[in-house]
Amino acid sequence: MSLSPSLQPTTFTADLRTQFDAFLDEHRTALYNCLDGLSEEEARASLVPSRTTLLGLVKHATFVEKVWFDEAITGRDRQAIGIPASPDESFILTEADTVPGVRAAYSQACEDSRRRAASVALDDVVTGNRRGPLPLRWVYLHMLRELAQHCGHADILREQILAARS
Repeated sequence: MSLSPSLQPTTFTADLRTQFDAFLDEHRTALYNCLDGLSEEEARASLVPSRTTLLGLVKHATFVEKVWFDEAITGRDRQAIGIPASPDESFILTEADTVPGVRAAYSQACEDSRRRAASVALDDVVTGNRRGPLPLRWVYLHMLRELAQHCGHADILREQILAARS
């Protein structure tokens, strides 16, 4: 995945858009990397009562990218995009969902998100989301919150999986 592994010192004084992009990419990279070195079985391990698994988190993040950077920006509906109707459904894994396949889909979704957002200014209003018109700045903040939350989930699940190897 072509994401920066960490924030660079030049980011600290960059304009707000550059900072938002850098923080989003840092969280995208962390979520992508949560599957590093895991078997298919480990990536699918269900360690909590919900549908949350490491592979499911990355699949859900793909959904979230498409909701906020496709649906919200382009106005296409979820059926046309080819994503589930609800966030809960986006965690469901099928037999076809593999670590390489889910990672590739996530990487592509992130690339598509960057491309779609590139021509929209932070204060521009996007109108395709179910909540109604929102400035792109709100979308960025929401995505940062969403990805940070899921990176925390991934850290804990990965720690449990790696501990179980011992």
